[in-house]
Amino acid sequence: MSATKKRSGMKAITWRLIATLDTFVIAWFITGDSIVAASIITVEVLTKFVFYYFHERAWQTTNWGLEE
Repeated sequence: MSATKKRSGMKAITWRLIATLDTFVIAWFITGDSIVAASIITVEVLTKFVFYYFHERAWQTTNWGLEE
């Protein structure tokens, strides 16, 4: 059994939502301010998108872990 592209995409989206909610809860707990927490997750979503892009591009430069 293998996963469809739709399933993989939905898992990525739902994981991103859970991870962002986690960041919001932690930021709200630490700051006590939901507005500050919302500001943090706004920046977090953008920076993680950029970091992931460069992470993915870096992995494209290596054959490590690929089987022929």
